[in-house]
Amino acid sequence: MARPIWTGTLSFGLLNVPVSLMSGERRVDISFRMLDSRDRKPIRFERVNAETGEEVPWKDIVKAFEYDKGSYVVVDKEDIASAAPQTHDSIDVEAFIDRSEISLRFYEKPYVIVPGKKAEKGYVLLRETLRDTGRVGIARVVIRTREYLCAVVPEGDALILLMLRYPQELVDPAEYRLPEGKPADYRISKREAEMAASLIESMSVAWHADDYQDEFRGRLEAIIRKRLKAKGATTRIIDEREEPEDAATNVVDFMALLQKSLDEKKRTPASKRAPAKKAAARKAPAKKARKSTRRTASS
Repeated sequence: MARPIWTGTLSFGLLNVPVSLMSGERRVDISFRMLDSRDRKPIRFERVNAETGEEVPWKDIVKAFEYDKGSYVVVDKEDIASAAPQTHDSIDVEAFIDRSEISLRFYEKPYVIVPGKKAEKGYVLLRETLRDTGRVGIARVVIRTREYLCAVVPEGDALILLMLRYPQELVDPAEYRLPEGKPADYRISKREAEMAASLIESMSVAWHADDYQDEFRGRLEAIIRKRLKAKGATTRIIDEREEPEDAATNVVDFMALLQKSLDEKKRTPASKRAPAKKAAARKAPAKKARKSTRRTASS
C-alpha cells in the first residue's frame, strides 16, 4: 500500500479536517546506472576537495552561498533552521479565489488529500462547497523543512492539493521577444484565419488522457525486455508495508464553527487585511490565541 508523505490537518476558518497527503503522480522514467565498460562495475561519485582532490567526509561539509564569482559566505545549520517555518502539521487555507484566476504557469505538482478516520464530513463539506462556488483554496503547507504555496481543488470525489510556484520562480513572458499586435499586422488574411479555425475544428476531440502514452519509454522498455530475455535473469522486490491508520477524531458542531468563522471574516474584510509580510509577522501569536477555539472536524 502507498504510504502518506505528510499527515496533519486541513484548516479553513475554525474547521480542522484531519488529512494525509498521498502522491498524485507516478514516476515512470527509466533510470540508468553508469558502469565501467571494461569490467561492468558501478561507477561511484565522490565528494572531493577541488583544490587537493582529496575525498571530503560528510561531517566536514558545510553549506555556503556564492554571492560573487568565487566568493562564498558560509550558512550554518542553525541559520537554516532558524529560517525554517514553524508550523508543520496543517494545510492552512488563507483565501478562496475563482479557479480561472490562476495561470496554468503556476501549477507544479499534484497530491491527493485523503481524509482521516471519521473526518469525512468536513472533507465532503469543503469539497462540495468549492465545487458549487467554482472556487479553490489558496493555502500554505510545510513539507519537511520548506513552506509551499498550494491550491486545494475539487476533482471528482477527491480534494487535490496542487503545489504552486511563487511569482519569483516564473519568467515574465515579456522578457522575450514576442509578436505583439493584431493578425493584420502580420498580413494574416481573413481567409487564412478561417482555414486555421477549420483545421483546428477538424482536429478537435474529447480529452481522454489514456489516449496519450510515452512512446519513447515503450520502445526503450521493449529493448530492455529483449536484453533481459537474452541474459535470462530478473529480480523483483515487492514492498508489502502496511499503511498506518489515522487517529480517530471527535464530533463537532459544524454550524457553530462555520458561523464563528463567518463572523470573524465580517469583522476583518479581506480588502482591509495587512500586507502579506506584516500578516506573516503577526501569524504566530494570532494562531496561539485561536488555538483553544479550533476543534477537529469529523462526521
